[in-house]
Amino acid sequence: MPNGEYLRYVALGDSQTEGLGDGDDVIGLRGFADRFAEHLAAVHPGLGYANLAVRGRVTAQVRAEQLGPALALRPDLATVVSGVNDLLRPRFDAEEVAGHLEEMFAALTSAGARVVTLTFPDVGRIVPLARPVRSRVFALNTRIRAAAARHGVTVAETGRHAVTTDPRLWSADRLHASPLGHERIAAALAQAVALPGSDASWTLPLPPRNAPTARQTAVAELRWAGTFLGPWLVRRLRARSSGDGRVAKRPRLLPVAAAGPGCPDTGQRESP
Repeated sequence: MPNGEYLRYVALGDSQTEGLGDGDDVIGLRGFADRFAEHLAAVHPGLGYANLAVRGRVTAQVRAEQLGPALALRPDLATVVSGVNDLLRPRFDAEEVAGHLEEMFAALTSAGARVVTLTFPDVGRIVPLARPVRSRVFALNTRIRAAAARHGVTVAETGRHAVTTDPRLWSADRLHASPLGHERIAAALAQAVALPGSDASWTLPLPPRNAPTARQTAVAELRWAGTFLGPWLVRRLRARSSGDGRVAKRPRLLPVAAAGPGCPDTGQRESP
């Protein structure tokens, strides 16, 4: 339904869709999916919104755990955003990850939903230490575009615009978008579905800023490695995930007025 009335929006994915980097587990997480739902509700006031995303999930888990519940909610609009956790694993197979995404694309579109996804920015420009996985990002983006084309899925091309690698769009851990970054992603999704009032302003660069010195960059890299990379590696070695013990923060379709920061959704309560 390219220009239809959206009444049921369901978001599937991992920590980005859950909203990490935009709020916290005390005051509540917002994130691009909540923000996109707000854009939608401004045009479609009767919108119900569910967010099934759980941090730490790889794409196979998103498919196994979230696709069934998503279909049961009978969405007319769904976002499927997953793949970054796969990219960071030692064993990465772009075809396998894209295959799981395509299965979700196929099932949701066959059920009558309009599906929207996005491509990923060059992580090597966000995290210099991640440059070895740049080729993985490009390979996955190529396959996402191909799978989307086969199923009529709309792609928000966030991976093709330089602004998406601006550090100001990323939180301190450099793995999750900042509030501004989530805002830009939501605007990209709104434009992708041609929502009234949307435009390409999300692609515009931020005002210039003073470039850090080489010393400042080195210090920042060391601080980041100690604060974020180290703990992440420890979890991997222990075969643990940041999402262990968590469930979806918003498993039911609710009015959008119930979403947003200040709603203490920690993702740790029992599903209804």
